[in-house]
Amino acid sequence: MDTTTTPSANPTVAPQGEPSSPVRLTEAAVAQVKKVIQDQGFQDYFFSIRVVPAGCSGLGYDLNLVRELKAGDLTWEQDGVKIATDALSNKYLAGTEIDFVSSVTGAGFKFNNPNAKSSCGCGTSFST
Repeated sequence: MDTTTTPSANPTVAPQGEPSSPVRLTEAAVAQVKKVIQDQGFQDYFFSIRVVPAGCSGLGYDLNLVRELKAGDLTWEQDGVKIATDALSNKYLAGTEIDFVSSVTGAGFKFNNPNAKSSCGCGTSFST
């Protein structure tokens, strides 16, 4: 799965009165997650988004569909997709928008993360 990190100048902010979630999925990302859940028969699974040690820049994204949460996981729902992350990843993900893009060279999730100060040349890892 291709994951591209793009530092973003404009973090996503939840409307007043709504609880803030660290990540917002675009319509394309929601549609892709729902498609994979449907195709794989993973109803009632969570879309888990975590920041893990990876790549030459130090941090990367780990995306999975999980049935069971880990102790202390933070959860929220967006457009019918149940999303989970851990407290440490929440720190790195705050304000991140995740899009799903497709082109002739491939398809994957693209991260617009206001906390990413730089990324590696291949675009698979980032640093803060």
